[in-house]
Amino acid sequence: MRLTSFFDYTLRLLMYAATHGDRLITIEETASVYGISRTHLMKVANQLTRAGYLKAVRGRSGGLMLAKRPNRIKLGDVLCATEPDFALVECFSSNNRCPITSSCRLRAPLREALNAFTTTLDRYTLADLILSPKDFGVPPAA
Repeated sequence: MRLTSFFDYTLRLLMYAATHGDRLITIEETASVYGISRTHLMKVANQLTRAGYLKAVRGRSGGLMLAKRPNRIKLGDVLCATEPDFALVECFSSNNRCPITSSCRLRAPLREALNAFTTTLDRYTLADLILSPKDFGVPPAA
């Protein structure tokens, strides 16, 4: 199983926003800190804003900040809100054409493994991932 870079960038953006508390962060700043695409990060920010994890402030002094307290953001919930596909194998997808699906014994263990994965992520919140600004190479706000 491999998660998309979208989810990776999602966690990075949320971690960076959580690190800075009530200070607004920008896409440009975050992209620079991580050395990742501003365009991709903008898409992530838009989805996180629509999902209610980030609050966007428009205007010249605008930016992004968490819309919820970090201890209220479960990683499993973020995963479900941002990952498009949990079809580990063909028979999990809606366009399944596998001829042995009705008698296959692989589905149950894979579904159990997927549930264990998301259950584990649900035990952690964004608060568990918060770093200090110095960890990002950014001086603390005055």
